[in-house]
Amino acid sequence: MSKGTLRQILLITDGCSNHGEDPVAIAALAREKGVAINVIGILSKNEAYGEHGLKEVEDIAMSGGGVSQIVYANQLAQTVKMVTQKAMTQTIHGLINKELTHILGEDRQMEDLPPDKRGEVMEVVDEIGETVDLEVMILVDISASMDDKLPTVQESLIDLSISLNSRSGCNRFAIYAFPGKRHSIERLLDWTPQLDTLGKTFKKITTGGITPTGPALREVLELFPESSSRRKFLGDSDEYIEESGS
Repeated sequence: MSKGTLRQILLITDGCSNHGEDPVAIAALAREKGVAINVIGILSKNEAYGEHGLKEVEDIAMSGGGVSQIVYANQLAQTVKMVTQKAMTQTIHGLINKELTHILGEDRQMEDLPPDKRGEVMEVVDEIGETVDLEVMILVDISASMDDKLPTVQESLIDLSISLNSRSGCNRFAIYAFPGKRHSIERLLDWTPQLDTLGKTFKKITTGGITPTGPALREVLELFPESSSRRKFLGDSDEYIEESGS
């Protein structure tokens, strides 16, 4: 049985937004549309992440129902995989937990189940994580301070593609950068199941400019493929997952 499609935006940045709409508000809009936003704040060795930047990273992810992480550039590959997979598990766990609340009543949670039943539920979470289709829109900050970090970003995204290919569910990725030369965003790679063509794409990037995180998030949110239908993910739950129509 088709389990629909999990949709994520993965934002990779090293700075604070400084132009346009509030990215935290756009993250809330994304969550309403069934798209989780995960944020990785990347910094170089001996570089400190400002308090405002740290709060923005956390606030965007929290508002978008996703995961956030501050990381040094040399740890990025492992972090990108961890954040993507943790967000998948978190989303599925939340949906199942709400379904259990619907069945068991408001006063009972999964933690109230006997250990063997909790184990069965977690097996279902793991199984769905392996079989559900996944669409990840990757949004990369290419402001001037990211120049020396882009090779590491490229390697980490290729590694992500390879690591997720072992899943039985279908994976699709798209990559956009911000700021674009003429608009808030610039397309680097259209929807594809593999990221092994990234090398040529990243060589063409010119870094610099402002950091319009909010407008960039709004624009990429509109780039997810239109779904031909919306279907319930589990039982009679009111929670929905998008079912890709492409």
